[in-house]
Amino acid sequence: MTTPIALNPDSRAAALSHMQTHGLDVLVVGGGIVGVGAALDAVTRGLSVGLLEQRDLASGTSSRSSKLVHGGLRYLEMLDFALVKEALEERGLLLTRLAPHLVRPVPFLYPLHHAWERPYVGAGVALYDAMAMTGKYDMGVPKHKHLFRKQLARIAPDIRTDDLHGAIRYYDCQVDDARLVMTIARTAADNGAHVATRTKVTGFLREGDRVVGVTARDLENEVDLEVRARVVINAAGVWTDQVQELIGGEAQLDVAASKGIHIVVPRDRIRSEAGFITKTEKSVLFVIPWGAFWIIGTTDTPWDLDLAHPAASRADLDYLLGHLNTLLRDPLDHDDVVGVYAGLRPLLKPVVRKGEQGETTKLSREHTVANPVPGLVLVAGGKLTTYRVMAKDAVDHATRDLGAVPASITERVPLVGAWGHESRTNQRVALSRSSGLRIGLVDHLLGRYGGLVDEVLSLVAERPELGRPLEGAPFYLAAEVVYAVTHEGARHLDDVLTRRTRISIETFDRGIASARPAAVLMATELGWDEARLDDEVDHYLRRVEAERQSQLMLTDHEADEARVKAPDIV
Repeated sequence: MTTPIALNPDSRAAALSHMQTHGLDVLVVGGGIVGVGAALDAVTRGLSVGLLEQRDLASGTSSRSSKLVHGGLRYLEMLDFALVKEALEERGLLLTRLAPHLVRPVPFLYPLHHAWERPYVGAGVALYDAMAMTGKYDMGVPKHKHLFRKQLARIAPDIRTDDLHGAIRYYDCQVDDARLVMTIARTAADNGAHVATRTKVTGFLREGDRVVGVTARDLENEVDLEVRARVVINAAGVWTDQVQELIGGEAQLDVAASKGIHIVVPRDRIRSEAGFITKTEKSVLFVIPWGAFWIIGTTDTPWDLDLAHPAASRADLDYLLGHLNTLLRDPLDHDDVVGVYAGLRPLLKPVVRKGEQGETTKLSREHTVANPVPGLVLVAGGKLTTYRVMAKDAVDHATRDLGAVPASITERVPLVGAWGHESRTNQRVALSRSSGLRIGLVDHLLGRYGGLVDEVLSLVAERPELGRPLEGAPFYLAAEVVYAVTHEGARHLDDVLTRRTRISIETFDRGIASARPAAVLMATELGWDEARLDDEVDHYLRRVEAERQSQLMLTDHEADEARVKAPDIV
């Protein structure tokens, strides 16, 4: 198998050059999970494709989710069977075929507070498993099991069992969401798509009523450009309304932003062999195993402030800790929190036109594709797990008037790193011996890069100093910082510490100790001088401080004011 195309400064420059000088069939705007999925779907149908992202891949919602690939157990209670079945099929597809190196099963406990819940919840979980087993793809995870109080106490000794009637254990899957996005983008590029981040769309090119491309600005080089395409797919998520304003006229979609925050605590703070899930009065509380940590979330509150950097307030943290502590023998407090992150869900609201009545109390997680003007397609809503279906629907809609276009084949296109993952995993001992790295570090690399692990190990072979752990983050290698720049499209320190790795939420100092060592490694690859290096580090430190300050504020408005004091680096 040939080496997949790398995302790096050279590939970005080549992509921008090609997009300006050659007309595209499809231009995708937005580098989140749906945007990269659409780019992959379109390019594997034989179309010429470009993708523009204003910031970094997955810099918005797609790096700030609960990191679950799941059917959505709570949607069964809403009787949304079609959505659950579709998501469970996609879960099986990702786990067993498309991304087995990135997606892995994770057990969850559903504590039973009342005796009547066992038959009720048990029937729901049984239906959940049955839908997965009867889907188009392998289920890929074990079936559920009923647990009684003593069994629950053995599996999760830190859960209060006095008032419980046992639990039901079931399985879902998890994924590093930002890594999934980057991997899909790299797969699209490997199939011929032209991918460019840090490029902001500023307007649309029109011929009559039809959109025939976009105007954009290369933010890295401060250059304006035009990209022409037969059709533009906008996958901007919570920025959909802003894109519709560029078009003018009456909006076809109304997207509401809902804030969800998560906290990260060390694994030893909660003794349990499985994660757990419980309902709150406003949302669902997940306690999710995440390597040496637990991810705990989420909230669900309206947000109409800064879309780029939603802020978690003290009230948000208190809400999560308060509900978590009702389940624990020994309560946790703010001092136990390692990391915090906040994201925005793009929820669809019915568009209320003059003279119409609109119901806005129930916002949908399902997606919608719209065609406000010829040559432009909007896609919004949905969830991480069903990104491939959303992408397929968007491309189907976009190509209706492009002539004979093949059907989607992405259900048969494994992501880069999937090929060779299983065999390299079986060879983990030999990889450890040949590289000189501990087995644990090899397992860590296999879980992040799959069959591409050899590319990372080759960096270590060429530069042995890269085989050492990164200062301040002993669970990541220095080689991973370099690889993020040379192969994964990282252009700024924030890209590496927040998305290519998870150092920003997996260290008590939020990555402060790693900032300069990582920036020094990046500077060599990106040609930064000392002033630029200092600027990158200073920006990251100011961002961390702004986030810490926002998390001390009691209200969303106060938290937002604190967070926006550290804007994006330009």
